[in-house]
Amino acid sequence: MSTDRPTLRLAHVVERTRSEGPGLRTAIWAQGCTILCPGCCNPELFTARGGRDVPIDEVVASCDGVEGLTVVGGEPFDQPAGLAALMAALPAELSRIVFTGYRLEELEARRCAHIDAILAELDVLVDGRFDASRPDDQRRFVGSTNQRVRFLTDRHGPDDFRGSATMELRYKDGKVVVVGWPAWR
Repeated sequence: MSTDRPTLRLAHVVERTRSEGPGLRTAIWAQGCTILCPGCCNPELFTARGGRDVPIDEVVASCDGVEGLTVVGGEPFDQPAGLAALMAALPAELSRIVFTGYRLEELEARRCAHIDAILAELDVLVDGRFDASRPDDQRRFVGSTNQRVRFLTDRHGPDDFRGSATMELRYKDGKVVVVGWPAWR
């Protein structure tokens, strides 16, 4: 693939979902994770060898007609250059939410221009390693109670995350796909 066309290594792109953040959104799952949280609901995303390289412009096009983009994983910040390129390419009116196993303080301590650029574009950062022993049943979209919802702009607030888990069932390529966090996990 040409290096002049930025990409992200993604496992999934789901358009028009309400299960991965407030409002109607596109959700993408980064392929690859170096954190490897025990009990992760997406262990198939740990390896960087899965998924496919998706051009940034293709991801942006998948956001047509939605309110925002949610990036989950795998670990999105394991691909800082591609994620920064995506954030810069998104239309200003789209809200941006990223879920990461890193704490905000860890990201800031890296002193990386790409990470700084990502954080400057985000509306919400959900940070902290998933802890399977601490399931969160009070906040929508959040996996465990130790994870923090960091509102970096005033576009979203705590009310957008209150409530129980949300999930959707999708049929794609001959398979039933669960989108969101099922309460029965």
